[in-house]
Amino acid sequence: MGAGRTELARAIFGADPIDTGEILLEGKPIKITSPVQAINAGIGYLSEDRKKDGVALDLDVESNVILASVMDYSNKMGIVKRKDCIEETNKQVKNLKVKTPTISQKVKFLSGGNQQKVIIGKWLCKDSKILIFDEPTRGIDVGAKFEIYQLMNKLVAEGSAIIMISSELPEILGMSDRILVMHEGEITGELDIKEASQEKIMYHATGGKKQGGEKVAN
Repeated sequence: MGAGRTELARAIFGADPIDTGEILLEGKPIKITSPVQAINAGIGYLSEDRKKDGVALDLDVESNVILASVMDYSNKMGIVKRKDCIEETNKQVKNLKVKTPTISQKVKFLSGGNQQKVIIGKWLCKDSKILIFDEPTRGIDVGAKFEIYQLMNKLVAEGSAIIMISSELPEILGMSDRILVMHEGEITGELDIKEASQEKIMYHATGGKKQGGEKVAN
């Protein structure tokens, strides 16, 4: 935490300005200056603070799932097609195994894990192919964590790309294919999962220092 991971993710999503650098999507440069542009490019962002930035707690499950796609479910007059919304929401609830008595249930009454699933459903409803998960299992119980891990693996198997930000080393080592480590706003290391270890991650996360504080030459 504090290395600039969330700031980098927000910049990719267009929520924060980019000072330098460029974004490549499928090998081609793309300019993203707002979340709307990111969403239209197929990028979804699950924020670190889901209650503040991820879900509308006082709205129901249906409204939250359709939130990013409301224009896709509206006619030329701007009238929302409720039948289509209900059908899509029920599909996401079923596929993601969201535990809710009804899609009319307010999201604030769901558990943390199910709130997270609703957010994922929002981006799948929009057909997002690149998903940024910022601390996806923070504040949820062990059982819900396992379900989120299963869901992430399923999404990847179906062709989605996931950028996961996490402070938990076991989670990083257990879920990642490739690991980028940041320190003071810069990427200081890139590791393939086959060569990654807690020691190597911590080495890069501390700016190239061993645990005793000794600087190590490259």
